[in-house]
Amino acid sequence: MTQPTEEFVLRLTAPPNCPPPCGRPGLLSARFPNSWKNTRGEEVHGLREAVLCPECDRGEPPADALLALFAVDDQIAGSNAEVFSRLVTAWVESVRHRTVDLTLLNAEVQRWQKGSL
Repeated sequence: MTQPTEEFVLRLTAPPNCPPPCGRPGLLSARFPNSWKNTRGEEVHGLREAVLCPECDRGEPPADALLALFAVDDQIAGSNAEVFSRLVTAWVESVRHRTVDLTLLNAEVQRWQKGSL
């Protein structure tokens, strides 16, 4: 039995910057289905977006492979489309499983409460 596939949307032209505090230009972004449980334990469905950052994502194998492709080929064309597809799918799958860093989140909440954001 095969797993159902989920679609994701890539943005290669003018992707958003990496989220703060980095803020550097992203190489691409991906929007994909995401779900979580709210405080009542109910499933909430939505979309999540991830930005491929050449600085912040360095050191993560799926991102490193994709960053290497961008370093070698500055455009996605027929000659590298299959490789790109495989690498970007692996990257999206890896970012899909990232969780919130509560230490960073709490620090941002404190900055917001102090009026620093």
